[in-house]
Amino acid sequence: MNAGIRKILVLGASGLIGRFVTDDLRARGFSVVGVARRLSASQKSGPLDLELPVMSMNAAALARLLRDHRIDVVVNCIGVLQDGPGSDTSAVHCDFVARLLQAIRDRGWPIRLVHVSIPGATETDRTAFSTTKREAERLIVESGVAFTILRPGFVVAPAAYGGSAMLRSLAAFPFDLPDAERATPFRPVAMKDIADTIAWLAARDPSEANAVTWDLMQEQPVTLGDVIDQFREVFGTGRWWRIVMPAFLLDLGARSGDLASLFGWMPPMRTTAIAELRRGVSGDPAGWMAATGIVPKRIEQMAGKRRATIQDKWFARLFPIKALIIASLVLFWVVSGFIALVISYDAAAEILRSHGFPPSLVAPVTIGTSLMDMSIGALIAFRRTAAFGLVAGIVASLGYMIGAAILTPDLWIEPLGALVKTGPAIVLMLVALLTLDNR
Repeated sequence: MNAGIRKILVLGASGLIGRFVTDDLRARGFSVVGVARRLSASQKSGPLDLELPVMSMNAAALARLLRDHRIDVVVNCIGVLQDGPGSDTSAVHCDFVARLLQAIRDRGWPIRLVHVSIPGATETDRTAFSTTKREAERLIVESGVAFTILRPGFVVAPAAYGGSAMLRSLAAFPFDLPDAERATPFRPVAMKDIADTIAWLAARDPSEANAVTWDLMQEQPVTLGDVIDQFREVFGTGRWWRIVMPAFLLDLGARSGDLASLFGWMPPMRTTAIAELRRGVSGDPAGWMAATGIVPKRIEQMAGKRRATIQDKWFARLFPIKALIIASLVLFWVVSGFIALVISYDAAAEILRSHGFPPSLVAPVTIGTSLMDMSIGALIAFRRTAAFGLVAGIVASLGYMIGAAILTPDLWIEPLGALVKTGPAIVLMLVALLTLDNR
């Protein structure tokens, strides 16, 4: 069948799998509509990349989307890891899938649904993430639509996001997981194998490979430690001495990630991620291989196809440091403003008085600058306003430096060099601003 005849809708086209699949299918000659709530500037490649509030669209609106673009295949890559502000696993994995299934049934002609789920045995589902993903599978199986459910293992792609970025970072540093976590079964799958599978399905009639669930992963069982060690070979850190992290540090990091998610950040290290990591990745790819003829790549082929470039190394090393940079800047602005306003107010006000400020302006300036500092810290703390907060912090810091040069030049040579240290703080804020992008 001519690939160009098929019209494909990819939901979640901004994500790791969704973006790769969208671009890959287009390169093969398919007509692909990529839909996401938000697309970065680099992800928008034309009029068929759409930003739509799909989570709030009802079944009728979804049916119109299918009808307007004459969709033949729907690839659903939408998913969230954990409940939190703006993220509801049940709403995304179950309620949305129910509306999507209704829209497909209402469309009036056969549409194949390719649904990306998660691997693992149902009896080991413990998190809201896994239980809602499995409920979505049940809804699809009972819906009567033509479907194929894909359960990919740990996805290894040219891009790094979420868990894959976290493992790359671990491999780039002299740290290692505890023995129990290293021994966890952890079968990976190459992103290219996922794309090959979806292209294979898209080129076929919905009646073929219908009502099947496939595990997509390499044949040979490996462990999480094996995967990390393979990345170490790529990064050239395989022979480094290593510090084994105690298990409680993983739990502490996960709790910190949960806290960060309350401010709109989406760190890969959260309690759900650690729970799923400890559960491991397992399955049987035999059915998938037999049906499609695809021979899955091994982890050595996925990770070791080329040596790490300087871009790879910088990203892997900066990825965990980014969180520390943001946290330190939040503390810097909030604490410095609080100290000047509450703890050392008299000392801060005296600096202005001693440099000839009019008495009537001392209190307003001291209070105003302290509140401004604390507000900048609060803005940086929230993901949605972080960019604005960082720009405001840079402008405020430059303002302090220029104002001091004009009004209190002697502060530039005071023993502790407070103003001199403002320069590196500006550079740190610039680094945070330039690394805010997640995709």
